[in-house]
Amino acid sequence: MKKILFAIVLVSFCYAQNFQLHYDFSKERKYFTSTIEMFKPDEYGATFFFVDMDYNNKGDKNVSLAYWEIARYVALPFVNNLSATIQYNDGMTNNFSFDKVWLGGVSYPIDLGFVTINTDLLVRKEHNHDLGAQVTFVWYKPFFDNQLVINGFMDIWTSKQKDAGKTKIIMLTEPQIWYNINNHLAVGGEIEISNNFIFGKNDVQVFPTIAMKWNF
Repeated sequence: MKKILFAIVLVSFCYAQNFQLHYDFSKERKYFTSTIEMFKPDEYGATFFFVDMDYNNKGDKNVSLAYWEIARYVALPFVNNLSATIQYNDGMTNNFSFDKVWLGGVSYPIDLGFVTINTDLLVRKEHNHDLGAQVTFVWYKPFFDNQLVINGFMDIWTSKQKDAGKTKIIMLTEPQIWYNINNHLAVGGEIEISNNFIFGKNDVQVFPTIAMKWNF
């Protein structure tokens, strides 16, 4: 696991736009999570990725979990602002690997006046699961000449293991708030809210963090 993580982190840092360090102070967790993130538009569309790592290994608090997502968006010429997208999610822990997920669909920004919600409508294929669907909402809203920023995402998807159980609807959202001290350093945090997301938990789970962010 360590060699794979080192390669992922090394490549990610070469292209990252920001580095975040969160401390989860909920009673159930109390550990750090780091995030490397990039969003880069270009003449054909945009590329986005992030890598999360939890530092909760039993005994030494080394990396216990790594998770990453990468998405490519390609602008479609026949509808203004409409893009096609293909995405890949994967990850591992010290004990097991996550089921890899491929997603594909379309993306369109919905202008609500006070904020624009970038919306993905996706077909979802998770390893050892039936074909499912996912909708993703992403928002970014600056205030006071970008000194205060509210951003985040919400994913809602269906999940059904092959030949087992009923289809579940899973929700995960992570709204963030940041105060930019200068062009590089920001302080803030996020609240992870989920339903049916954590293994063995079928109710709503809430995990707040405090955090700092460094913009490269």
